[in-house]
Amino acid sequence: MDKRIIDPNESVWLNGPNERRFELVFALKVFWEFIRGFRALHFIGPSVTVFGSARFKEGHRYYEAAREMGRHIATETGFTVLTGGGPGIMEAANRGAHEAGGRSIGCNIVLPHEQAENPYVDKFVTIRYFFVRKVLLVKYSFAFVIFPGGFGTMDELFETLTLIQTGKIHNFPVVVMGSEFFQPLKDYIKFMAEQGTISPTDLDLLLFTDDPNEAIAHIRHYISSNYKVQKRKRPSWWLFEKA
Repeated sequence: MDKRIIDPNESVWLNGPNERRFELVFALKVFWEFIRGFRALHFIGPSVTVFGSARFKEGHRYYEAAREMGRHIATETGFTVLTGGGPGIMEAANRGAHEAGGRSIGCNIVLPHEQAENPYVDKFVTIRYFFVRKVLLVKYSFAFVIFPGGFGTMDELFETLTLIQTGKIHNFPVVVMGSEFFQPLKDYIKFMAEQGTISPTDLDLLLFTDDPNEAIAHIRHYISSNYKVQKRKRPSWWLFEKA
């Protein structure tokens, strides 16, 4: 497990202009975080990223649904299951893939109350900055599956929808699992479309469902029609790379 702790001075960079040396050091830290992430995830293969609350425990209906979804992703698409690497929904999805013999990867985050990687990841990387982590979780993913969660889950969902809406990523399927939990959100998104703040076509790739089979069919449809999955190259020993 990565034993790094949060630097109490990290939040200073949000205070506006700082000393030039401070800004340079911060930029170099961000650059290094990206390099670490690229090196760790380059060979994981095409992935489906699963998001959701870290607070659900084994036996909870959403935990078990995410566990089943991880198994479906592994067995029916052959893709890697990629999560934030922590507990709750993340653990459940990793666990389902792991138990099914699929590949299970975590992209963890350093938090004030340390979030350890769950025991079902085959490989993980711990990132210091949320925005770096979000880039990595999108970069290596061919689809998102969103389970019930809090602010972090909503942040990840709407940032992805914004990237789709603005054309930064194309034909990226997003599956929202948990119809009862997300019904108010679904109604509000419909209201936004009615008010003209978003286009109805922005929602074409967004599926609300409780059925993992429907979710997999939705993901496979867009992957097969809009993506060309390329086999990853082998690691280079002289770069000290690992698969």
